[in-house]
Amino acid sequence: MTDNKITTPGSEILFTDEPAIALYNIISHYSQEKLFIIADENTAKYCLPLVNISGWPVAPKILEIASGEENKSLDNCRIIWDFLIDNGAGRNSLLVNLGGGVICDMGGFAASTFKRGLQYVNIPTTLLSQADASIGGKTGINFRQLKNEIGLFVEPRGVIIFTGFLATLSYDELLSGLGEMIKHALIADESYLHELISLNINQPDIDRLNLLIFKSVNIKRAFVNRDPREANRRKALNFGHTFGHAFESFSMIINKPVKHGIAVANGLICELYLSRKKCGFRNDKFTEIIRFISSVYPCIPFNHEDFEILINLMKHDKKNSNQAVNCNLIPDVGQVLTDNLITEAEMTDALEYYYVNYRKQ
Repeated sequence: MTDNKITTPGSEILFTDEPAIALYNIISHYSQEKLFIIADENTAKYCLPLVNISGWPVAPKILEIASGEENKSLDNCRIIWDFLIDNGAGRNSLLVNLGGGVICDMGGFAASTFKRGLQYVNIPTTLLSQADASIGGKTGINFRQLKNEIGLFVEPRGVIIFTGFLATLSYDELLSGLGEMIKHALIADESYLHELISLNINQPDIDRLNLLIFKSVNIKRAFVNRDPREANRRKALNFGHTFGHAFESFSMIINKPVKHGIAVANGLICELYLSRKKCGFRNDKFTEIIRFISSVYPCIPFNHEDFEILINLMKHDKKNSNQAVNCNLIPDVGQVLTDNLITEAEMTDALEYYYVNYRKQ
């Protein structure tokens, strides 16, 4: 794999085999400033040695945050802010987020609110964060068991993507990233969708995966560049997330958390069902896609008595308007209808369809 670069307004995304050199090239502009790195216990052990910057004039300060979606919290933001203050961070310092979506989202939010804005770099280490979460400038934390309830749109100074990090990932982490990639394909590119369906996610070829990630990043950047603050077109990237975020929050409530992209993949089942019912998504395509998703992904465990909880979670989704639940629908692959208001009866219908057909007994 050779270095490949995507340059966009305010940010540079670099695919590289040499993450340490790529990082050094970015931080060389901060040679007189302090450098800070946030990692979790896994990335500190396995990934930090691969971005070794031992030649840096001042050794970076490193903070380790526990991994897991439950740690994407205000309490951990306070720990990051204390870390920055206690180590003399200034507005011209640089924060490097080395981790998956939790570290990139929370680190970006902490940086963007510190002294009204500290620049940051993302080095995503999971498939989900490389293909989706680290791209586009969405930062945030979970609050009161609601997904990404508090956050900002702030682009990173740069994103460094090294697919070598993926070699140590668990199967669940690979599935999580694939879920967002399937979403990208559904909203943009049918041929890409068939590439993903044919991918052996159990033992993915890293070089092939690198090309697929590059396609996903280009799809996401195309939407973000046209609509940086999600006023219209960028909303398409939320396909699968109205139900997906509810599934993810519910899984945390019952102390059986699932990865974000796994929740999204299950959310796609419900939103494709509504797309078929409300705007004519073709049944043959629907059957093919749902068969693939349900054959690969574990289901979300809920019962009829949980419908009310899931519907209330959807009512709190940040995409909603005038207290009505907002959901993306697709009449066909590559076509997205945003700002569709769905009724409680329609949410119940979709949950019932999922419960009857895909909930494993």
